[in-house]
Amino acid sequence: MLKGKPLRAIGAAAAVLAIGIPLSACGGGDNNGGGGGGGGGGGKKIALLLPESKTTRYETQDRPHFTTKLKQLCPDCQLLYSNANQDAAKQQQQAEAALTQGADVLVLDPVDAASATSIVTKAKQQNVPVISYDRLIPNADIDYYVSFDNVAVGKLQGTSLVNELKAKGKSGSIVMINGAPTDNNAKLFKQGAHSVIDKSGMKVAKEYDTPDWSPDKAQNEMQQAITALGKGSFVGVYAANDGTAGGAIAAMEGAGIDPSTIPTTGQDAELAAIQRILVGDQFMTVYKAVKPEAEAAAELAVAAANGKQPRSGLVNEQVDNGQKQVPSVILTPVAVTKDKIKDTIVKDGFWTPSQICVGRYAKACKQAGIQ
Repeated sequence: MLKGKPLRAIGAAAAVLAIGIPLSACGGGDNNGGGGGGGGGGGKKIALLLPESKTTRYETQDRPHFTTKLKQLCPDCQLLYSNANQDAAKQQQQAEAALTQGADVLVLDPVDAASATSIVTKAKQQNVPVISYDRLIPNADIDYYVSFDNVAVGKLQGTSLVNELKAKGKSGSIVMINGAPTDNNAKLFKQGAHSVIDKSGMKVAKEYDTPDWSPDKAQNEMQQAITALGKGSFVGVYAANDGTAGGAIAAMEGAGIDPSTIPTTGQDAELAAIQRILVGDQFMTVYKAVKPEAEAAAELAVAAANGKQPRSGLVNEQVDNGQKQVPSVILTPVAVTKDKIKDTIVKDGFWTPSQICVGRYAKACKQAGIQ
């Protein structure tokens, strides 16, 4: 299903990486998989390989926070940045280009967790440490893993949905719009959600795995569910992230269903999702504080690139990836409903009132105490 790129594309990727731009500028540029080295003093080279841009957090949160922390910790380090835009073959090329350019460590958020094993193998053959970022790479000799408790994410989503339905005296069928089948995290979210929903008395009437985490594909899946089940035959929607939630909500609106009557979950606290929650179109999201996640990855990367141990207390768990117990930094996710936006999202500066409270959302912001 995944198609490789022509040889000239591989050369072009390597050429882009070779150009080198100042580290302070690496937060900008395009999202299309181009890379950039940093300037300054011939320091260590740190490769950050992100998986896609449909989930907005990667370009708006992960990339800038990682870049800022790296610059702070290691001003003369060079950042080799790439985004694979949900193309596993492209990510393979980007990783090989980074290694060719002398990357001292790879921070890899895999498009396809299974195929990413070959990237790890290639890096280890060159004695380059690999940090599995956000998504666990199974059955591979990774050095560190940085993420959230992803089973807990699914449990938070499932618990929030079930409790809201029960509080409203509703029971019946739920539609589940899961994440990408190639993403190990999606499997864990699903596992956590099912552990709650399956014993709640609610019935999962339709369930889909959404290729590429695509909102458009999620919208199509939800349209199929509405056609199969009928408009009034389901009471809630489990959507694995905010992009799939947006697709599901668009499908409901297109079918003449008021989304405020069908609680829908999400994840990532995307700006559009926070706005939907404020006006009642989406019930909740899961807030994962990306800044400490990205900063922890930068800390580990600098330590690994220099052959040093991370600072005491940074690594807080050991996670079994099927091959080894991986030293890990595991952070805690938080369920966010309308009443919690101010004290989580806004308080942390994840999104500011000026970003959230625009246009038709201004009134809802005032009602929620967000100024």
